[in-house]
Amino acid sequence: MAIETKYDVIVAGGGHAGCEAASASARLGCGTLLITQDKARLAEMSCNPAIGGLAKGHLVKEIDALGGIMGIVTDRSVIQSRMLNLSKGPAVWSPRAQCDRRRYTEIMCDVIGNTDGLDLLEDEVIDLILLEGKAAGVKTRSGGEVYGKKVILCGGTFWNGIIYIGDWSKEAGRINEKPAVGLSDKLEALGLRRLRFKTGTPSRLDGKSIDFNVMERQDGDEEPVWFSSNPPSERLPQVPCYLTYSNPRTHDILRSGLDRSPLFQGRIKGTGPRYCPSIEDKIVRFSDRDRHQLFLEPEGLDTDEYYINGFSSSLPEEIQYAALKTVPGLEEVKMNRPGYAVEYDVFPADQLSLSLECRMIDNLYLAGQINGTSGYEEAAAQGLMAGINAARSLHGKEPIILGRDQAYSGVLIDDLVNKVPEEPYRMFTSRAEFRLLLRQDNARQRLLKVSREIGLQCDTYHNSIAASIAKKRDILKMLRGTTVRLNGKTANAANLLKRPEYDLKILTQQFAIPAELKEIIQKNKESAFHAELEIKYEGYLSRQEAQVEAFRKMEKYSITPGFDYLGVKAFSNEARRSLDKVRPQTLGQASRLPGVRASDVSVLMVHLKRRKIP
Repeated sequence: MAIETKYDVIVAGGGHAGCEAASASARLGCGTLLITQDKARLAEMSCNPAIGGLAKGHLVKEIDALGGIMGIVTDRSVIQSRMLNLSKGPAVWSPRAQCDRRRYTEIMCDVIGNTDGLDLLEDEVIDLILLEGKAAGVKTRSGGEVYGKKVILCGGTFWNGIIYIGDWSKEAGRINEKPAVGLSDKLEALGLRRLRFKTGTPSRLDGKSIDFNVMERQDGDEEPVWFSSNPPSERLPQVPCYLTYSNPRTHDILRSGLDRSPLFQGRIKGTGPRYCPSIEDKIVRFSDRDRHQLFLEPEGLDTDEYYINGFSSSLPEEIQYAALKTVPGLEEVKMNRPGYAVEYDVFPADQLSLSLECRMIDNLYLAGQINGTSGYEEAAAQGLMAGINAARSLHGKEPIILGRDQAYSGVLIDDLVNKVPEEPYRMFTSRAEFRLLLRQDNARQRLLKVSREIGLQCDTYHNSIAASIAKKRDILKMLRGTTVRLNGKTANAANLLKRPEYDLKILTQQFAIPAELKEIIQKNKESAFHAELEIKYEGYLSRQEAQVEAFRKMEKYSITPGFDYLGVKAFSNEARRSLDKVRPQTLGQASRLPGVRASDVSVLMVHLKRRKIP
């Protein structure tokens, strides 16, 4: 029976991407419908129960700065928080939160369920409704038809998903959950190019059967590491993680099962992530290593179950279990559930514009793992931008396109659109050219202007960030105008801070500085921290800002719509095909396409300049 209700935005899929997309579009004033197989499992943490980490923490801070919900949900479910990489420079400091898996989903369900203008439907999308070649709604497995002006697809790992454990396999999106069948085939029939990727998850262990005394205990930071601008007044009880290692006995048992591995048998055709391989893949690729790190991570406060990070596997259950029992601390372990691999369909994002709208089918957006990414954070960042841009399109506004010089989210989407992923894409700090400017600590400050334009955050929030920026400038000015006595001589306070042995704490405690400066530093710790970083890294920041300026000139150089790339014989054949396929919007985007050389960019610039001559 057809559902006659018409929505502004329809979101298919209730994972991390879908929840961000639906929340954003609804809060921007669009009547939104979120369709998911199970309303009680929104934003399920399919793999490890953690948010953030190296580079991923930057994404979550940006999501929060732009008005997304992942940071809020994380802060209310965190049971251990840490700032990673503190021994290195601030560009790569990354917050990470170990979460209570059950609480995270419950809080997300509450947030989504209490969002005005957002309806939930428990069903599955199996086809698109097209009118004049444009997306105009969806068909569901129950036989319904729902009409909408914009459609956002967030299928996760469910599209034609198959899970593998040894010789056994089953069509599923996650263990004990049905796959999403039909929609992926329809998209391919409409002309979209499809690939097959693979990911996996470790076994789950009974904590009562683990000897933690022989493992290395890892506690979180004493001071909370919050992701959101509005954290809870109190955090949940904090619990430790534990570190142990595999050994040669472990590896011997794993090797004994390789002849029954779906990965090594070739039954799994999809490409898996190089940076997060299964344990059986590790022992083959790194055969010279006699041990690998394994992290025991708690699933929550109300369960004894543990996640064993680093032991992802699709080997037969009995091989997994025997290998686990050789690991120090796991000799008597009970395995609640074996690890498994999941193979699923993805549609490379080079078929999308930078707004994440499909270039072949208007009004259709794709976000999350179906675009070839891995990880909750990468999915959420895409979902947020898809929801924002769908809403802006309905309001007659230009899409928000974050630049590589503005945000890790911009790097993520730019990489996805301009490069065909060879494996599930994961964000790293090394992917960002301007990472000293794109720190996790300054996400709210550097994205303030964009956040105002989007409108998901309130004026109070924006005013507080603007005040923080003003205080930082005041502190910088005062530091540069303050002199102190050092070894009987006068020294400029700002120049003193450039020395590695001095910081603001030492400056305020051991030197006679004006009371006004000391007070403003003590009352505005975040602004003071940013001021200190700017002073200490002034030379590096200046060089990077010069690089950004050159980069922005390329990004501002727009390409005439309908430019005939195939007609320019001076292009290399590879560049001609690549440019015509992606149809970049700017000279900068063109320069990052595979096969486009510096000489091709020069040729393109000449042709564009000719067209602009009156």
